[in-house]
Amino acid sequence: MKKIFLIIIISCCSSAIYACDICGCGIGNNYIGILPDFTKHILGLRYRYNSLQTHLGEGGVPTYLTTMERYKTLELWSGWNIGKKFRVMASVPYSYNERSSQGINRFKQGLGDVTLSGYYELINARKPVFNSKLLVQSLWVGGSIKLPTGKYNPADKSGTSQNNNLFQLGTASIDYTISAMYDLRLQDIGMNITANYKINTANKYHYTYGNKFSLNAQSYYKFRIRQHVMVAPNAGVQFERSTKDIDDNISVDVSGGNLLMGTLGIETAYRKVAIGANWQTPLSQNLAMGFVKARDRLMLHVSFIL
Repeated sequence: MKKIFLIIIISCCSSAIYACDICGCGIGNNYIGILPDFTKHILGLRYRYNSLQTHLGEGGVPTYLTTMERYKTLELWSGWNIGKKFRVMASVPYSYNERSSQGINRFKQGLGDVTLSGYYELINARKPVFNSKLLVQSLWVGGSIKLPTGKYNPADKSGTSQNNNLFQLGTASIDYTISAMYDLRLQDIGMNITANYKINTANKYHYTYGNKFSLNAQSYYKFRIRQHVMVAPNAGVQFERSTKDIDDNISVDVSGGNLLMGTLGIETAYRKVAIGANWQTPLSQNLAMGFVKARDRLMLHVSFIL
């Protein structure tokens, strides 16, 4: 039951996994959260809904050009253990993007960028403390490669000077992420901290999305209901910082920035099935010099031990 509960205590809160590099909506985000704890193989589905406003005026004030963008992604992912210390994972997203402005709606749908990941467990420690309470620690480090399988339309980055090139299914570039995930649990209460640094490369159209650092901290508490059911509410914060994009060796002013989000979620597990949900809301932000505003995010998932 403990292994099943840990399948996804706090995983996939945003995001992530496939969202724009400055705001978590659209393409390129690589947040994973705590690594699933499973013996051999796991398979899951994740649904994400992200939205944002673009083409805002000075000070973030909506204008007649302001655009609402919505990103919906269904992701199939899986993981395999290799021995006791190594783990590989793969994820395949399918996205449906919508852009609304001045009464005109545009839509895109299709395969997103596939990601392959590998991790190594540096720490796996268990010991009794405080009158026989169990203290558990784990630390995973690794990285991932994102492949240019999603369609990228270079025409969508042209237009006004406030265009931010977010409305894409993929980046058309091979990108890399370095990750570290630490989990500390005392009996039934715990904290998970995840740090990612994403390194983006130039695509064949000479566009490079800005590198991105993200840090997520979540606390959780697990409740046992009868013998086979586990419920774990969780809450925390996520910080994201992105550098500016580069378009043909020229810095893109309307890109990059900082975002701090609060998160609330719940995870449940029954035998070999885990189901969960997570909601994120912006607490503070300064994206693309104020011309982009991130809105709430939602994630739902179901996972199976095989």
